[in-house]
Amino acid sequence: MEWTQCLRAAIRYMEAHLLDNIGPEDIAGAAHLSPFYLHRGFRLVTGYTFGEYLRCRRLYLAALDMLAGKSSVLRLASKYGYDNPESFTKAFTRFHGVPPTQVRENARAIHTFLPLTIQITIQGGHEMDYRIEKMEEFQLIGFMREFRHENSYALIPKFWEEVLALEAPISQRGAQTEVEKAFCTHKIGEFGACFQGFQEDRFFYMIGGLYQGGPVPLGLTTIHIPAANWAKFRCTGPMPGALQSVNTKIFSEWLPGNPDYELSMPINLEWYSMECCPDASPQDYESGIWVPVAPKLR
Repeated sequence: MEWTQCLRAAIRYMEAHLLDNIGPEDIAGAAHLSPFYLHRGFRLVTGYTFGEYLRCRRLYLAALDMLAGKSSVLRLASKYGYDNPESFTKAFTRFHGVPPTQVRENARAIHTFLPLTIQITIQGGHEMDYRIEKMEEFQLIGFMREFRHENSYALIPKFWEEVLALEAPISQRGAQTEVEKAFCTHKIGEFGACFQGFQEDRFFYMIGGLYQGGPVPLGLTTIHIPAANWAKFRCTGPMPGALQSVNTKIFSEWLPGNPDYELSMPINLEWYSMECCPDASPQDYESGIWVPVAPKLR
């Protein structure tokens, strides 16, 4: 299924199951794509996570029900998946600016949120600076943490700050602890790796480097990356803006209608130049995004 068709299938499924308890796994199943890539791409293209989209749609429909006088706050809370009237009222008020009991007197305050329509215009997506490269299997070693899709953009930069702070003592007195030695040996910080988590709405993110063998100190972990063809996109510019811009273009311009390649496994890598590390602010700073792909069957 083409990328744009996957996004539209995801929206159709969510619209058909707005009153059901569904998650990324259910939505991805309807779109025939991995939850990791569908959820990630959906957010980049639409600006919403699955959870945010469902919540906005439900709260809009709840406002219409209140406006029509069809139900009580108690029944609407249950209908739209809230544990109690209090949590429903809090979410409703935050979204619309007025509590549900005042909607009929403040109809103009209702925040309209209609079903999304995916219309992607290709703007040079196939002319992006990338190459396809076949790579044998390899391993990464680094610091790993699990994140929720909904708050990952805010928390991952803080994770990087924590890890890069380890470089300060190393540059002053050299690597002394086992973790510091591993930091230098494997060039931890060269890669950021995203891959599917154990829970549907979460993913793992590793700040790591190429594993060169040897002991794995406590606090670090390794992951195995299978052999694959990788679409390697080049980014030039200060972080995180340059990388985020290219990442968005991959999902909004390169993937839609791509005649040659499709995503092959639920993982993607961020590559960072170590020449300026930890300073990634220069206008000519080089980084990249690596996406595993497979040729489309003709």
